[in-house]
Amino acid sequence: MPKSTVKKSKLFREVSFLNKRYVNNNYFKDLRSKRLMFCESNEISYSHLEFLLWAYDKEFWTIHFASSEYGINKNNIADRIIYPLLKDELVYKHFDKLTQADDPDAYMFRNETKFNYRVRYGITQKARLLVQRFYAMFDVYE
Repeated sequence: MPKSTVKKSKLFREVSFLNKRYVNNNYFKDLRSKRLMFCESNEISYSHLEFLLWAYDKEFWTIHFASSEYGINKNNIADRIIYPLLKDELVYKHFDKLTQADDPDAYMFRNETKFNYRVRYGITQKARLLVQRFYAMFDVYE
């Protein structure tokens, strides 16, 4: 183990911060406390907020894609995250099973039938604004 270069006068301190030249900004230093405050004030669970952060840059997705990318079982992500967010109007069905194609040729020649089609979900404007408010708490644009 290398010998410490810390001064002996700092030996009994609880904490010693690094010099500012080594660490410019630590934007997510208060992540936990700000997350708790944000989730409490907006009445959203952390798992739902975390999922909205994941889905923020996507136009739409399927439950199958979300479960494989997000790393949660398909039934669990549907029952515990997507359907409650759908009920809270933070997620909507971008393309439902009964959505008709605008172009008749695309409708006639597609391979998906009502038995193998997967519903596409997206996040609402309300959810996008919620995520933007969460990002704004960290003042990363200063």
